[in-house]
Order: sequence, then structure tokens, then C-alpha cells
Amino acid sequence: MEHGNGQHLKVAALADLHYTKDAKGTASDLFHEIAERADVCVLCGDLTDYGLPEEAEVLVADLKPVLAKPCLAVLGNHDFESDAADKLTGLFVQAGIHLLNGEAMEINGVGFAGVPGFGGGFGKSMLNAWGEKVIKEFVHEAVEQSLRLERALSRLRTPHKIAVLHYAPIRETVIGENPEIFPFLGTSRLEEAIDRYDVRIALHGHAHNGQLHGKTMRGADVYNVAIPVLRRENASARPYRMLEIPLSQPAR
Repeated sequence: MEHGNGQHLKVAALADLHYTKDAKGTASDLFHEIAERADVCVLCGDLTDYGLPEEAEVLVADLKPVLAKPCLAVLGNHDFESDAADKLTGLFVQAGIHLLNGEAMEINGVGFAGVPGFGGGFGKSMLNAWGEKVIKEFVHEAVEQSLRLERALSRLRTPHKIAVLHYAPIRETVIGENPEIFPFLGTSRLEEAIDRYDVRIALHGHAHNGQLHGKTMRGADVYNVAIPVLRRENASARPYRMLEIPLSQPAR
């Protein structure tokens, strides 16, 4: 896919739109601005509020200006709420959205790989598969999401790699949330995958009261692009983060 100005690929990222059945037109100005300014739009989950197909249909209609260019997305926990994720996936894919769930794609030499991610906690406080069956199942899902991200990243041969997530890969960008819920906001298992494959940038949402920016252990930039976080950082601007990825800089 050929996009960008030859020097940079402009990527607009945001998360946690929480579109409802009555939201038609509420983000029209936002999507028109993104369509004008960005080469690629990345949506980091919680696209809908209750995971209903009707909500997805309203969102797809409002997203039309953006869909003239590549639009990548992952699902978030709200998108799974009504057990209709397959229907949402079909609607989004049919509309032209590249839904990432262990997939990878390249745009102008920039690689994107994504999964929703999962919880489990961070660092030494990370939950381990010990005890009750339900705890082991919880940890298994976190491990599976991390492995799925690793497999997607391993297929990229680009100097620049961007990980697209809903859940956070590091603790730093969820600070501001109640510490009791940190284990449900993300997991360091995702960070391990990101650092193993020299990802430059990771994008996530989910933590509405978290921090805008942090870094992994190996220095990858992590951006929390949840709309509430973006609005808190700059109330006068429309809520998305614009990244300019240089197309000629060699891999680090």
C-alpha cells in the first residue's frame, strides 16, 4: 500500500470510542479531520459500548471519511460484551477496516501487528497459573494473547514496527487508575513480546484515567490513546494522537 508523503507516514491513533446506537454523527468532525490529516487511522478497541451490531453499524457509517485510507483496529473488552464479536468483526471487515487479531500488515515499509491483549498485572505482581482452574484459564488467555502478538510481529520484516493493542503492556500508562484494578488493565506479558521483536511504538487504550506515555524495558514508546486521556491532555484539540513515522530511518 502506498501512502504518506515519501518521508513520513502519518498515523492517527485513538481508542475507547464507545459508540452507542444513538451516537450517529457525534464523531463526524473528528473522523473528517483524521481523514484530512492522516495516512492511516488506528483504532485501539472499545469501538462500541455494549458490543452490539447496531452500534457497530452506526460507527461504520460515521467512519466513512476515514475508510478511504487504511484503517486498522483491534477489539476491546466492551466489543466482546454481548457475545457478538464475530458479527462485529464481519461488519468492520466488510466496511474495509483491517481488524487485527494476531494479524500483521505493512504500509509503506511500516509494519503493524495487533491483538486485543488481556489482563494479568505487571512485573513481579503479574498473576501466575497457580491454584483454581479459573485462575489458570485467565492466565492462559493472557499468555495466548502475547503469543499471538509475537507470531504476528515475527512475520514483519520492516524497520519500523507498531503494536496495536487494547490492553496496556506496561504499568506506567495505567497509573492514575485505582491500583486495585491494575491486573485488569493489562499485562507485562505483552511487553515481553513487544521488546522481543524490537517494536518502536505500542498503542493501547482501556485505561481511561491512565497516563499518555511510557516506555518498555527496552525503550519502546507506549502511548495510551484512550479518548478520555487525550481529552485530559489537550481539551481544546480533537482526541487522537498523530504519529509521524519516518520511512527512511534504519531499524534500531
